[in-house]
Amino acid sequence: MNDLIEFDSKRQVFHLHNRNISYIFSVEEGGTLCHLYFGRRVQKYHGELKYPRVDRGFSGNLPGTLDRTFSRDTLPKEYSGAGEMDYHTPATIVRQENGSNALMLKYKNYKIEDGKPKLKGLPAAYVENEKEAQTLTITLEDELTGLEYDLLYTVYRDVSIITRSVKVRNTGKKTVFLEKVASLQLDFVDRDFDSICLPGAHANERHLERSSVGYGIQKFGSIRGTSSHQMNPFLALADRKTDEFSGDVYGFAFAYSGNHSFEVEKDQIDQTHLVIGINDYNFSWKLDAGSEFQTPEVLMTYSDQGLNKMSQAFHEIIRERIVRSKFKHADRPILVNNWEATYFDFNEEKLKTIVDEAENLGIEMFVLDDGWFGHRDDDNSSLGDWTVYKKKFPSGLGHFADYVHEKGLKFGLWFEPEMISYDSELYRKHPEYLMQVPGRRPSPSRNQYVLDLTRKEVIDDLFGQISKVLKEGSVDYVKWDMNRHLSDIYSASLPKDRQGEVYHRYVLGLYELMERITSAFPDVLFEGCSGGGGRFDAGFAYYMPQIWTSDNTDAVSRLTIQYGTSLVYPISMTTAHVSAIPNHQTGRKTSFETRGNAAMSAVFGYELDLTKMSQEDKDQVKEQVACYKEIRKLIQYGNFYRLKSPVETNQSAWMFVSDDKRDVCVMTFQVLAFAQPCLTKTKLFGLDPELEYENLETHEIFGGDELMELGFYDPIVHQDYTSKMYRFKGI
Repeated sequence: MNDLIEFDSKRQVFHLHNRNISYIFSVEEGGTLCHLYFGRRVQKYHGELKYPRVDRGFSGNLPGTLDRTFSRDTLPKEYSGAGEMDYHTPATIVRQENGSNALMLKYKNYKIEDGKPKLKGLPAAYVENEKEAQTLTITLEDELTGLEYDLLYTVYRDVSIITRSVKVRNTGKKTVFLEKVASLQLDFVDRDFDSICLPGAHANERHLERSSVGYGIQKFGSIRGTSSHQMNPFLALADRKTDEFSGDVYGFAFAYSGNHSFEVEKDQIDQTHLVIGINDYNFSWKLDAGSEFQTPEVLMTYSDQGLNKMSQAFHEIIRERIVRSKFKHADRPILVNNWEATYFDFNEEKLKTIVDEAENLGIEMFVLDDGWFGHRDDDNSSLGDWTVYKKKFPSGLGHFADYVHEKGLKFGLWFEPEMISYDSELYRKHPEYLMQVPGRRPSPSRNQYVLDLTRKEVIDDLFGQISKVLKEGSVDYVKWDMNRHLSDIYSASLPKDRQGEVYHRYVLGLYELMERITSAFPDVLFEGCSGGGGRFDAGFAYYMPQIWTSDNTDAVSRLTIQYGTSLVYPISMTTAHVSAIPNHQTGRKTSFETRGNAAMSAVFGYELDLTKMSQEDKDQVKEQVACYKEIRKLIQYGNFYRLKSPVETNQSAWMFVSDDKRDVCVMTFQVLAFAQPCLTKTKLFGLDPELEYENLETHEIFGGDELMELGFYDPIVHQDYTSKMYRFKGI
């Protein structure tokens, strides 16, 4: 039964909907797909948005017609190609055998099916039963060349999410080259938008930036080979007055871990044109006759109640229908990582003292970071040699893992599988595995180089090495790192006319490797990392349910980083650790309470030498660990609300609310103190207005409506970098 997708054959209108949203488009002249509406649910569409026919100067018309009032240049469309006299940035460009890029995509047919098909070789949202979503496939064709474009739309029943992707098939007889193929195009009429994106840098990721959409083309993206620290694969278009809790906003998250592009264009008649997909920089895909190409998926949502509602839709779809791990709903363990405690200077005996202290403090997992393999005493060697460093572990890694397990802790291990060092046995044996351009010396970064993951033999070698370590080391957790971006883009395994495929084939190879590893070891908890948050995207979450948010562990820096991250990604995906002071990245000194509250606002752990702490700090660790165990499920899987923005004020505040609205945790932070402080209040959100709540610290009773409408005064403090946790229980 097509209860989520309807087709009006008389008007040639498709209507995708659930109880919250509607998405409507039609088939117009020349087989053109015309976008009509995306927004709050409407019960039925009666044709009132048929696009007005206007003779637009310098906007051409359909081939073979004298009608000047219909133009693909001005009609809001679902998908467009270069060469069809649409002068906006196109969704696809195809270089034909004769050298032209002419393409005229016309509607051919449609199919509606229950559930959601998988995307071959790519991460994507999924269904657990066919009744929770429906999928519409619209086929467009270019009659001359036989190219067919399947536009895939899936609408979910219980979450305000529609997914979009495109499959291109060459049913003709000639080879073509895809020079651009976007996953989504969406055109808006009569909207005055702000764009919201998440730019950043290493150790300074995902800072919310908001600016008005003006005339011309603006492009947000990455050409670094990864989704990158510099520009997360997310964009929102919001009405100018939209805030956290009111106003319209459209959100778009790209489930892809490579080069991406979000193009926003405001045209000459104030229409906004959006195109999202693989970045066309250095992209060219040879599509032989009979072959096909599948694009990655875009998750899109609409909220009429501001940014928080948008975020909650993304949180739900990523947590529930992107993440596949057995740990999807599990309590994530509290860990201590040895990196900032020892860096490369450790051996088994030194690490045992940290393990002993972790046991005493109630910590649940010890993670061994970089330096355990090959002959690695610094970052200049051994990447690619995933064998145990005998000088540090003379009895083998399994012997140390047994010690960790005997202490009642789980054992975690760091890898950087995609990299290779010149000083490695793998390079000496297989120099061809290193990605480099013939005749040119490759460029180092952190004195390491990139393995060519477009080659099957490289993937097989890595799978074999990593599998052996995981089996022999009794590993419970893996931190999968990547500490540079791609360069020297060339694969000796591909002919010269396929070198434009290397960026994407690298990502496909990475996905294949992660699919094999995570499937072979389903009981291992995997955490993604790329110098912190350099590959923090929904695509990676398909394989690894949590990601190291940033190499910057400073609590004050983390306010902005974690705030921006929460715009798209669920808290269960976000990891944060308490580290030593002065902080190793910023030199800042913050209280243990502030460091703890920032880190406990995510999947929690420690990044310091437990053996060098004062007894007072150890006592605080015990208190934090005990506290987090009480609130862990609420933090990791509760409903998250942003209350105060660190971008706009001297304060930050956010809160976590259980599904039944009876369990509440609020975190507030103040960066700088003032001699003559202004009075500020914190108002809560998402509570039951009919329920009374007890403050568990003071035992005072407040109505849910009081806490949301009146709020409470923030404490006046005469100290920088302060924080407070509030816990409320519905009674």
